[in-house]
Amino acid sequence: MTDAQWRQFVSYGTRTGKLSTVRADGGPHVTPIWFVLDGDELVFNTGKDSVKGRNLIRDGRVALCVDDDRPPYSFVVVRGRARVSEDLDEIRHWATRIGARYMGEERAEKFGARNGVPGELLVRVTIDRVLAERDVAD
Repeated sequence: MTDAQWRQFVSYGTRTGKLSTVRADGGPHVTPIWFVLDGDELVFNTGKDSVKGRNLIRDGRVALCVDDDRPPYSFVVVRGRARVSEDLDEIRHWATRIGARYMGEERAEKFGARNGVPGELLVRVTIDRVLAERDVAD
């Protein structure tokens, strides 16, 4: 895929990402996430005390896979480095935008208020590498 194509693919509808972080013992931890693309960064929020939150605070290396599980199958894998923030205004802003993507504009504020609270982290992943394949079964 071209740069524009993979960006459109990961931003399409309500596709979730499967985020891989690095555990303290070096092993992988994978979890689904809601996210938005902001220029050359992926943005999401998570609990500071969650496994992924603790992993990201300790080691910012991540990989994110977004796929279309219907034939002929396509996927994008993004690798990068995350940085975290506890700025509540920023968390609420982005949690609202993410809520709008996944739950609709009419419920966006509700999700922003629910997730824009102390104990949450805003995570921004600077994209270092992209592997994007379209129609792999053709």
